[in-house]
Amino acid sequence: MNLPSTFFEWVGFLLDKYGALFLRGTGITMLVALSGTVIGFLIGLLVAIVRTIPLPHGHWARRLPLRAVHFLLNVYVEVFRGTPMIVQSMVIYYGAMQIGIRMPVLLAAILIVSINTGAYMAEIIRGGIISVDKGQKEAAVAIGMTHWQSMVNVVLPQAVRNIMPSIGNEFVVNIKDSSVLNVISVGELFFMSKSAAGTYMRYFEVFFITACIYLVLTFTVTRILRLLEKKMDGKANYTIYGSQSDSKSSIRVNEEEEEE
Repeated sequence: MNLPSTFFEWVGFLLDKYGALFLRGTGITMLVALSGTVIGFLIGLLVAIVRTIPLPHGHWARRLPLRAVHFLLNVYVEVFRGTPMIVQSMVIYYGAMQIGIRMPVLLAAILIVSINTGAYMAEIIRGGIISVDKGQKEAAVAIGMTHWQSMVNVVLPQAVRNIMPSIGNEFVVNIKDSSVLNVISVGELFFMSKSAAGTYMRYFEVFFITACIYLVLTFTVTRILRLLEKKMDGKANYTIYGSQSDSKSSIRVNEEEEEE
């Protein structure tokens, strides 16, 4: 068989021969990144809500349990934000094996990405909660809402909108950082690319293809998330309805004109 002689011939040859391998790796990469981001968001949401619970007044015995929970959650956030995910992968996967738990590599990958993302999301969401005006939380409490009710119904809807760019950024980061999971033999895109490159020793051409795939994934996801942000913002023009002398009057408001 005559092998290609130029760069682009090699690229075409490798795509034809290993296209299915690249597609499979891309699918696993997206599965791990999407699942890890969604589960990590839920973990971070729970951690952020608990960390914002104010300490109760009164005897120290009432304050101690919540202080202990806050301390443990702070340790979780600091440890997983302060260590590389590649190290976390080795510790969690092979550590579980040492105590007799042999996880499927795909399940281990989703678990690792979820826990890692949860630590970052916890700080992102906490920042979003803090960014919401305190008066709204105080008003919700004043009408009888608990901390959880005020968070779910008043604070979080605004906080989530404020942090949407950061959530999208975490998703993009997870798409790229999933490549470190090849150390525990997860069949994601980088792992599959190494397998394809080793056959003909064409590392440059293979990883050029891999880089293009990552770029297409992140570019597409970024544009979709921006469209979602615009959708959440609503229309630039809106109508205010009010009453004046027992008759309805409407005012057309343009946000851009107001800013000027």
